[in-house]
Amino acid sequence: MSSQRDHGIVSGFGLVKHAQGAGSVGLQQVQVGPPGSGQVLVEIAAAGICGTDLHIIDGEWPVRPPVTVGHELSGTVKATGPGVSEEWVGARVVSEVFYGSDGTCDACRGGHRNLCPNRQSLGSHVDGAFAPAVLVPVTNLHRVPESIDLVEAALLEPLACAAGALCDPPIVNPGDRVLVTGPGAIGLFAAQIARAAGGDVVLSGREADGQRLAIGSQLGLTTHVSGRELTDMIEEFDVVIECAGAAAAAATCLAAVKRQGHYVQLGLFSKPVPIDMNAVCLKDLTVTSGFGATPSGFRRAIRLAALGKVELRPLITRQASLSEWEDVFASTRRGDGVKFLFTPTR
Repeated sequence: MSSQRDHGIVSGFGLVKHAQGAGSVGLQQVQVGPPGSGQVLVEIAAAGICGTDLHIIDGEWPVRPPVTVGHELSGTVKATGPGVSEEWVGARVVSEVFYGSDGTCDACRGGHRNLCPNRQSLGSHVDGAFAPAVLVPVTNLHRVPESIDLVEAALLEPLACAAGALCDPPIVNPGDRVLVTGPGAIGLFAAQIARAAGGDVVLSGREADGQRLAIGSQLGLTTHVSGRELTDMIEEFDVVIECAGAAAAAATCLAAVKRQGHYVQLGLFSKPVPIDMNAVCLKDLTVTSGFGATPSGFRRAIRLAALGKVELRPLITRQASLSEWEDVFASTRRGDGVKFLFTPTR
C-alpha cells in the first residue's frame, strides 16, 4: 500500500470498521494527522492482529465507528504536535493502547490506566494501527532499543500484557513447577516469562495446536497435549496460568494446581463458563489475573526482549500487506499460526 506524506500528514489505505454489528469492515483511503497538542504521528512498521480485532470484526466488541482497527504496533515518530519535544522525531517506538483515560480516578493514579472506567482504546474508540500511520499521545510511547528489531517490536504489547500480570507482583519463584494452558501468543509469552523467573514450565495445548506447540518446543519449552496422562498432572503444579480462555483448560488448571497454589487467569472466554469455585476454597488457592498492558508491563517487556529472556521472532507466522486482510484474518481465526502482522508501509 502506498502512502503520501506532507507536513505531518500521512495518507494511504486503512482497515476501517464502518458501523456497529458484524462485518461492515473494509479498506478505504484515510488521512492521518497532523498531530494535535501532546500527540505524535507514528509511521507504522508493523501491526499485530489480536483476538480482540476478530471480536471487533464480528461486532462483539464495543467500538465507535467509523474507526481504523488495530492496536498492537511499532513504528517511527515522524512528526510531533504542539507541546511535544522534536527530539521524539525519528524515535523507534511502541505505544500503549489506552487513550483518553481521565488521570484522576484511583486506577489512573495507581498507574493502571488500563482499568480506568473512562478509558478509550486505539483501534476501537480512536483510529488505530491498521493504516500507514497513527496518532497517539506522547505519554503512551516507549522507546524501542536498537537490540530489538522494529517489526518484532509489534509483539511487545501482548508481551507487556503477560509481563504485567506475572511480574507485578512476581508470581513465579525459582524452582516452581508451572503449567501454562493455551499455546497462543500470550501462552508462549507467559511460559517464557515463567521460565525466566526460574520456573520449571510445561506448556499444554490441544491436538489441533500442534504447530503452536512445535514453536514452544523450538523455544526449549516442555510441551504437553491436553487429555493425555492428565492423572499424572493432578496437584503437581505450584502455579497454573490459563491462557486458552476455554472452560476445559480452566478445569485442567484447577485440577493440576497444588493446594495453596496460585491460579492465574489470562485467557478471555468468549462467553460465561462454569468454574468449580469450590476448588478455590478447598485448595486454599490464590487467584489473580490481568487486563491489558500497563506502563510497567511495557517496561518489563522491553527489558525481557532486549536481554534475550523472551524471544519474539519465532511467534511471527506471517507478514502481510493490508490488501491481504481477509486472508490473514481467516488464518488467524483458524489458528493456522501464532502471530500475523500487517506491514502497511513496506
